Amino acid sequence: MMISRSLTPALIDALAHSPAVALLGPRQAGKTTLALEVAKSIGRPSLYLDLESEQDRGKLAQAELYLADHVDKLVILDEVHRAPGLFPVLRGLIDKGRRAGRKAGRFLLLGSASLDLLKQSGETLAGRIAYLELTPFTLLETGHLPADNLWVRGGFPESLLAPGAARSLRWRQDFIRSYLERDIPQLGPRIAAETLRRFWGMLAHHQGGLLNTAQFARNLGVDAKTAASYLDLLVDLLLVRRLPPWHANLGKRLVKSPKVYVRDSGLVHALLGIADKEALLAHPVVGQSWECFVIENLLACAPDGVQGHFYRSSSGAEIDLLLAWPNGELWAIEIKRSLAPRLERGFHSACADLKPARKLVIYPGAETYRLAEDIEAMNPASAALLVAGQ
Repeated sequence: MMISRSLTPALIDALAHSPAVALLGPRQAGKTTLALEVAKSIGRPSLYLDLESEQDRGKLAQAELYLADHVDKLVILDEVHRAPGLFPVLRGLIDKGRRAGRKAGRFLLLGSASLDLLKQSGETLAGRIAYLELTPFTLLETGHLPADNLWVRGGFPESLLAPGAARSLRWRQDFIRSYLERDIPQLGPRIAAETLRRFWGMLAHHQGGLLNTAQFARNLGVDAKTAASYLDLLVDLLLVRRLPPWHANLGKRLVKSPKVYVRDSGLVHALLGIADKEALLAHPVVGQSWECFVIENLLACAPDGVQGHFYRSSSGAEIDLLLAWPNGELWAIEIKRSLAPRLERGFHSACADLKPARKLVIYPGAETYRLAEDIEAMNPASAALLVAGQ
């Protein structure tokens, strides 16, 4: 089954205006499939090179000479973070092409590392490259499937579209093992796979909780600096999110630690050994899993420039997700896994502090309705459409 991706128009537009485009996202999120589909649609010849292939890396032994022979093509370089030394070569070719009138659509770089990690390697391409992030499937892309399937299995294509629950779980377990034993050791200092597996599992148990690095370090038997480096690595690999707290000069004592969670709900369930929806509904993580699933989908569907935060004060005022729009507007979003959601005093208190332009309650029901004159209740898919501006 081919599912169209919401990012396709943005990727085509970026290729039309920038010499190089970096398409980033976790492994197996569908970057290669999307890149090849877009390459077909733009009406130009293309060349695909996988930098994990020895044969393709061999072609780039003299990269400048090889790529100079393909100046008329869109060159797709997969897993480009494996070859940071390639960036100065690309800069020279881009600048030479600009002088010859080739100003856009030269290189499409695919990587499994975060913007920050790749930008460190790509500093030489400043002003010549656009960055886009492809997440696993979102609610906007899988509207023809039950939303609970996306929640339970997660958004990775092979997991979501697997023929059965057992096969989906097995794929996610293999995915985790592959990251721990093959991918992560190639990215930096050697980390014992079992230690990192335990840490990843602790994050799943702690889904959506406040970050306490010292507590993680004690549980792992390492120092706080080492535990922080493990977290940084999983964030850089786009597998874990640190949701920052909202800070404003309100004259109140606010929580300053970020929330942390495993971004794909299917991976959370695989790390905890949760096989299907029935097992999930009986597990203590069910509420936090659903809350983080909703948060991640809304952030994935939000336009560029929208920042996600949470809000919590020492007096109990709290908002699950605060969307900060580029125009300065704030949206307060409360997430309740109940068909009859009720707002607590902490949400009203937080809204009195922040005066958000819009107040939403996300719940698993089908209808959109008003809980109060200025508060709407809606399901996650409707909220994703609203946030995306569709």
